[in-house]
Amino acid sequence: MTRLTYDQAEGLRGLMAHRINPATRVVTIAGGMKGVGRTTIAVNLAAVWAEKGKRVLLIDENACPENISARLGLKTRFDLLHVINQDRRLDQVVLHGTENIFVLSAFRGIHALSGLSALEQSRLVKSFSQYAESIDIILIDTAMAGDTHVLPLSLAAEQMLIVVSGSAASLTGAYALIKMISQNYAKQSFLIFINKTESSHTAHAVFENFSRVVRKYLSVSLEMAGYAQSDNKISQANRMCQPVINLFSTSLAADRFRQLADNVMFSPCIEHFHGETGEFMQRLILTSHLSMANFTI
Repeated sequence: MTRLTYDQAEGLRGLMAHRINPATRVVTIAGGMKGVGRTTIAVNLAAVWAEKGKRVLLIDENACPENISARLGLKTRFDLLHVINQDRRLDQVVLHGTENIFVLSAFRGIHALSGLSALEQSRLVKSFSQYAESIDIILIDTAMAGDTHVLPLSLAAEQMLIVVSGSAASLTGAYALIKMISQNYAKQSFLIFINKTESSHTAHAVFENFSRVVRKYLSVSLEMAGYAQSDNKISQANRMCQPVINLFSTSLAADRFRQLADNVMFSPCIEHFHGETGEFMQRLILTSHLSMANFTI
């Protein structure tokens, strides 16, 4: 596996010296394989925080039909690339979902960040800084692209939530993802959410077994952020383009997502940065230069 060059490592250490406004939290949701439920979790986490009066910006890296915009019944016309190319302002690109939830499609824009000139970078950072002043939480739904996981959005976040199911493929993929990020990009703290599990007992058993293996081979900190059982109310809410929090507010699934939201907010697994909210975009631009061309899961 290719390792970071000296300059890349120095750049990453400099990157980690930045922190956004403490009032704003930046959380990335990722997984080692497709189909573990990242988008469903992102939508429902946003709904919980919005319910509490927080303004949430969902950044969507997925281009697939079942992305965040589709889950919220929104039609995406523009994305981050339109902002980069100055075809649209950021406020014209961001979609307004339900109250306090905003969505930014970023799939094409993320891939363009590493090629920006200094002037283009400065313009984008300024644009994002002005918009993000009113945002309390930035929640990122990362994408899986074949065998390569695009990392900039993961590295630019304060917290990384890894979603796994009980399947061997899910656990193997999550382990490989954590290993790659920890050994090559210096992230050491991860939140784990066990999704589509049969019971509380099964979820805790999966986490204990997984964390035992991870601790044996990797120098990282894992924290169980929660779990959710398979629930047809989640599927029904997805079909109706609504968070389960909104449609079935008293359901067990809604309770699980509320617990997850609280656990993420109060978790000590935060890699702090310095600076103002807009510096998230600056960190994102910097991480986009850490090429993923030679990294596979």
